[in-house]
Amino acid sequence: MAGNNNVDDYIKKGIYGEKQIKVEERNVYLGTIRERIELALTGSQVMKTEIYKEYEISLSLKDITVLLNGSLPYSALSKYIKLANMKNIPFSLVNNLPTPTPIGLVITYQIAVDKPEIFVKDDVYNNTVF
Repeated sequence: MAGNNNVDDYIKKGIYGEKQIKVEERNVYLGTIRERIELALTGSQVMKTEIYKEYEISLSLKDITVLLNGSLPYSALSKYIKLANMKNIPFSLVNNLPTPTPIGLVITYQIAVDKPEIFVKDDVYNNTVF
């Protein structure tokens, strides 16, 4: 009987993919989880014409990746992409999220950093509905 469970697990993995932890969190944070995030900006913050200084400062860190919400206009994302490219920081455009998210950009690690505050809490952030 134990062999059947392995086969069933293998088939389910083939059909549905790997099991993920904290799926709801991953849907909000562009595919990553809260404990791995260094910085998060809302979509409205990313849409502003100027780049947040917190983003520029965070790009000096090691072993980070920038995740960008692909549903935002490229004109808003391009300034963040250009800066990441200049600093040789890998980035990904995240598309086809299962649910809409207010998050526009995250800087993330592959490991947990458990930073207590990840958001830039300005007027734009305060007007965002989560």
